[in-house]
Amino acid sequence: MNSPTHRIALAGALNVRDLGGLATTGNGVTRFGRLIRSGSLQELTPEDVQHLTRTLDVRQVIDLRSTAEVRREGPGPLAGVPGVTIHHLSLLAESPPGTDRVDTERAMPWNRAGADGRSRPAGSTGHYLRYCAERPDSVVAALRVIAHGAGATLVHCAMGKDRTGVVCALALDAVGVGREAVVADYTRSGEHMSAIVERLRDNPLYAADIVSRPFASFVPRPAYMHALLAALDERFGGVRPWLAGHGWTVDDQRALAVRLIG
Repeated sequence: MNSPTHRIALAGALNVRDLGGLATTGNGVTRFGRLIRSGSLQELTPEDVQHLTRTLDVRQVIDLRSTAEVRREGPGPLAGVPGVTIHHLSLLAESPPGTDRVDTERAMPWNRAGADGRSRPAGSTGHYLRYCAERPDSVVAALRVIAHGAGATLVHCAMGKDRTGVVCALALDAVGVGREAVVADYTRSGEHMSAIVERLRDNPLYAADIVSRPFASFVPRPAYMHALLAALDERFGGVRPWLAGHGWTVDDQRALAVRLIG
């Protein structure tokens, strides 16, 4: 049952998919219509909004962008839609109040090549660990929305790869989805990377960072997510113990499992 997750075609958003159909180590399967991941939602069309809210029953939106990103770009077309709740849960240590500086290096981390020309996992993985170290409150809050919220929950950032990838990976791992399936879902964002980079290149907020990097630096590699999960295993005993250390309860865990597995 570890077939590719369900891709959702939208005119104004890229890298959108439903995380149903993934096998767990306990012979369960993640449910469709519960957890959806996406890149930027800023260009959603009215038809996209209708499809998400009426057809897919999206009622919870977890926006992982920083306060500066939201301030400069706006909350997006789903804000203010009746029945939809926006949960702004930045994974970045915030800039001082009133500043609009966006830390694109951390919002869209990348891996500089070593002497042999190969990308190293330490760059992205280091940033992923910083998300967990600096904003465990946001990670736990995001998983609580997924666990306890009504309707489908949509998680997004700018690319839908790094911040979204971490939150979705932790949610999937926490309910027992096999490690290889978790990593495979993370790397599927690479299928959309050319289109994502093209779109963000036209966005003044991200353009300078986009044009300064080689394209290969944006591509998610299995080693990056394997390294994050291995680090949580080594340092904390796994994702669940790490979550528990930051206030995640038995009731939260049970609700997440019921929500995603049934």
